[in-house]
Amino acid sequence: MTQTTDAATVQEPRAGRRPRIHRAWFVAAVTFVTIIGAAAFRSLPGLLIDPLHAEFDWSRGTIGAAVSVNLALYGLTAPFAAALMDRFGIRRVVAVALTVIAAGAGLTVFMTAPWQLLLCWGLLVGLGSGSMALAFAATVTNRWFTERRGLVTGILTAASASGQLIFLPLLSWMVEEHDWRPAALTVALAALAVVPFVWLLLRDHPADVGLKPYGAQEFVPKPEPVPGAARRAVTVLFKAALPHSRLRSSGGTPIGPFWLLAGTFAICGASTNGLVQTHFVPAAHDHGMPATAAASLLAVIGVFDVVGTVASGWFTDRFEARRLLAVYYALRGVSLLFLPMLLASSVHPPMLFFIVFYGLDWVATVPPTVALCREHYGEDSAIVFGWVLASHQVGAALVAFLGGVARDAFGTYDMVWYASGALCAAAALMALVIRRRPVVPVV
Repeated sequence: MTQTTDAATVQEPRAGRRPRIHRAWFVAAVTFVTIIGAAAFRSLPGLLIDPLHAEFDWSRGTIGAAVSVNLALYGLTAPFAAALMDRFGIRRVVAVALTVIAAGAGLTVFMTAPWQLLLCWGLLVGLGSGSMALAFAATVTNRWFTERRGLVTGILTAASASGQLIFLPLLSWMVEEHDWRPAALTVALAALAVVPFVWLLLRDHPADVGLKPYGAQEFVPKPEPVPGAARRAVTVLFKAALPHSRLRSSGGTPIGPFWLLAGTFAICGASTNGLVQTHFVPAAHDHGMPATAAASLLAVIGVFDVVGTVASGWFTDRFEARRLLAVYYALRGVSLLFLPMLLASSVHPPMLFFIVFYGLDWVATVPPTVALCREHYGEDSAIVFGWVLASHQVGAALVAFLGGVARDAFGTYDMVWYASGALCAAAALMALVIRRRPVVPVV
């Protein structure tokens, strides 16, 4: 009885003046800054490969295995983190995640064996970063916005991807001038610095401050905490993945949209985090380019990613999401096929063109993917997107590992670039058959 009465008392927003700028935009801004600040920890793995190989004589495959564990857990943790946010609130989950990241990054400075790299950077940082994954952005967007969701998703996605890349020149300089350990400590301190910012300024739901979600016509009471976060995450996965789901009757493909989205996003992760972010710097170094210059090119990708991802969010609010995905993957595949011919000892105009082009397309796939999850799975869309993101990171983990193995075996990354280009072409075709509609003959 008490619960019902309490819910009734919060069903109407506060009377009085309406703020000129909706609080949702401030929450989005806090989330943006939080993701940017926490993204330093995603910048370091690609810079560790050569220093760890030189200092400990660990093979690139061994180091790549630790990076792959990190990337896989980044994705596999996301759906459970989204469910935990429904149970304990956004602030608590994010604050704990940042603390775990700081512990994992800080402890790496004491490691002397490969298993310690797997434990610290693979397990701890992987679990913490997974709780700060794009499912976090999807949860904030779903709770605080009913309009401009595509645009907000694009902005928050840009924060995640660009934050990973814009730290690269600084961290690369630190690795070259002061060893890799100060860079790891910098990552740990950056994660810790964000914790009080999150705790003091982030809010879990519009009802906490007596407001409607942005664009909503009616006030939305804060839902009760959902118990059984792990069980709910797994249940949502089975509901989304089963081919005989109710979604099939609404015009979906026989295998269901979940598998198509998961497959395309796995290729997205393979061609971005797994390949370019992890292996671009050592691949460019193989051609005589200084590591700092290569890291600066990745930072430029991060700058143009902001433009591309925000634009993709704007497009997603206006155009069919599956067609946007097909275009993005096709263009990405073509660009990767040309990359082996562009790598050289110095930066030249064709390489700059590739960097700008790839930056615009880096995670432009996220807003239409989130939109398709929302369209098909409604209130469960953040958790479903968490599972789709898991496939993204599994793809990234495989290529992070196999890329290092290929470099050890063949002495070059060329075959990996070509294979990723072909996979992107396959992803473009998969995107086109999501929610394929029957053709109506023209009489």
